[in-house]
Amino acid sequence: MTKVEDEAAQPINRASAIDRHVGARIRERRIMLGLSQQQMADMIGVTYQQAHKYERGINRISAGRLFEISQVLSVPIGYFYEGIEAEKTGDLTARQRMCLELARNFSQIGNERYQDAISQLARALAMES
Repeated sequence: MTKVEDEAAQPINRASAIDRHVGARIRERRIMLGLSQQQMADMIGVTYQQAHKYERGINRISAGRLFEISQVLSVPIGYFYEGIEAEKTGDLTARQRMCLELARNFSQIGNERYQDAISQLARALAMES
């Protein structure tokens, strides 16, 4: 049985690898914007627990809800499916976790001058590589 056939054979209420991928992309974008799970849940009109289940791929997301999430996170719906064909199984790599943490910390800096200085420093360091 192929992976596609295997996922099609799953009960309707069980989330698939695609649901987990979409949830991970939601989490990644939410963190990049500096939003907590509770803030996002409030913005899309669900409980914190439901938002957590969406991000973990435990519960499937309806088309209408995914549209709401895309609006709140300011991305097109296709954003959530990017990279799905190249997805590897397993958790985030250490580098991916570090990038998410960096984005979260950067978004929490309240002073725009500090953000600009850090951005310029990152650009300068990247050009040296």
